[in-house]
Amino acid sequence: MEHMLTRLQWLVGEEKIKTLQGKKVLLFGCGGVGSFALEALVRSGVGHIIIVDGDKVTVSNINRQLIALPSTVGQRKVEVAKERALAINPNLHIEAYDMVYTGESHPTFIADINPDFVIDAIDMVSAKLSIIETCYNRNIPCISSMGTGNKMWPDQLKITDINKTHTCPLAKVMRKELRRRGIKKQTVLFSTEQPMTPNRDDDSRSPGSCGFVPSVAGLHLAGHVIRTFLEVQ
Repeated sequence: MEHMLTRLQWLVGEEKIKTLQGKKVLLFGCGGVGSFALEALVRSGVGHIIIVDGDKVTVSNINRQLIALPSTVGQRKVEVAKERALAINPNLHIEAYDMVYTGESHPTFIADINPDFVIDAIDMVSAKLSIIETCYNRNIPCISSMGTGNKMWPDQLKITDINKTHTCPLAKVMRKELRRRGIKKQTVLFSTEQPMTPNRDDDSRSPGSCGFVPSVAGLHLAGHVIRTFLEVQ
């Protein structure tokens, strides 16, 4: 009988589908990158997902965030994301935390959840470092997204170790700070593209962004997690 994961099962087999249904993924960020990572995790049959984001949907999110629609502007991102995920898979076990994560404010959060994999799709450097350091110390697999703003070429996105990154300003900061913490290896997604300089009239420091780089980055992150679970080389 045909079911939601029939086409994936053709690729990986019934036992691998059961493997995915038994996995727990903690996703930080439901924005341009994170919303697409969530979409792929849900549509791949991951059984338990925890999402964390402390923001609301704004009009400027509509160009790149899967959860952003004129009808969802003003709503909390995690609630919109949770509703969409359950609309896709009503059997999904999903937890939503409407909060801005920091290691100082939530020191035991990751440990208490004890996920099988962590995806970092947030922007704040201090929080990213805390997530990575906690996962490193607890031997929890983690993949972290570097900068996807001010970019226009999704084909220049790559998954590699942080020490092999270049060009990306965020990756440069992360390399330095992770070395200071004695963390020698960390899987990341980064772009080899030279960042563009946004042309804007206000004093905002937010990067420019398109609808096809963050989205592809999110799909790459989810793909890495799924392949790891399924031991696909």
